[in-house]
Amino acid sequence: MSRPPGARATASAEASRDERRPDVAVVTIVHGRHAHLERQLWGLRQQTRPPDTHVVVAMDDPDVAALATAQAGAWEVRVPRLPRREGHLPLAAARNLGVDVAARAGAEHVVLLDVDCIPSPGLVERYAAVLDDERRRTPEQGGTPLVLSGEVAYLPPPPAGHDYRDLDLAALAAPHPGRPVLATDEVRPADDLRLFWSLSFALTVRSWEAVGGFDEAYVGYGGEDTDFGQRLGAAGGSLLWVGGARAHHQHHPTTSPPVQHVHDVVANANRFAQRWGWWPMEGWLDAFAALGLARRAPDGQWQVSGPGRPC
Repeated sequence: MSRPPGARATASAEASRDERRPDVAVVTIVHGRHAHLERQLWGLRQQTRPPDTHVVVAMDDPDVAALATAQAGAWEVRVPRLPRREGHLPLAAARNLGVDVAARAGAEHVVLLDVDCIPSPGLVERYAAVLDDERRRTPEQGGTPLVLSGEVAYLPPPPAGHDYRDLDLAALAAPHPGRPVLATDEVRPADDLRLFWSLSFALTVRSWEAVGGFDEAYVGYGGEDTDFGQRLGAAGGSLLWVGGARAHHQHHPTTSPPVQHVHDVVANANRFAQRWGWWPMEGWLDAFAALGLARRAPDGQWQVSGPGRPC
């Protein structure tokens, strides 16, 4: 049988595209937490497969650019800036900006990593490999969006006189009890999209565009992660738990419930419930009510009843 003209060249071009290693960008959004960012950069410099680009979105923080540039590895650094919005940190908008900048820099795969997270040495390589496998198995032109979520293990405070960079993080960190612990070569479909979180996840730019990114109407802290998971489901997408892409979450002081974010949590919870018909962050809302900081209004919405303050 004769081959149609140009078929050999087309097949060769397609094989070349399959063999080419897609560019990977890491996106981190930052306000303060400079010591945490330094340790994350240290972790990125240890990667078995370093990123091609690191996009560090500086939210109302002019000192981030110098730090991200001075401690970069052999990757391109881009530091877009965002101001506060009505006194609040624009977390959702910052992630959207970071992925947009990464895509314009040529990235096809994007890893979003919270500034508190130190990546294990194989994190970028593992995420990229699983995305490559899925791309070959299901070409994205006819596929549905896919999000990968690696394990996030929580570090205690470092012992006095030590830094996390001096320690065996894998032995020190405890897995999150609400997420599966996988073997390093294991991939498992997630049954509950409500468990999506933005601490560490990866996807292709095509999948990001199919989901539509984060809803920028969520301003400040809380709710935007859960909304993203629901947007993924509404787009017909799926979430995969990925072993071997572990991130170590650095310890920092927290409050439970996060009373400093009560305005944000209440406003974002109301927005979420109006869209999806159920309440996120119910434990926090109930705790705010018990503290006299929030209450249910006659129309069923939550409202702040104490002083609170924006993050």
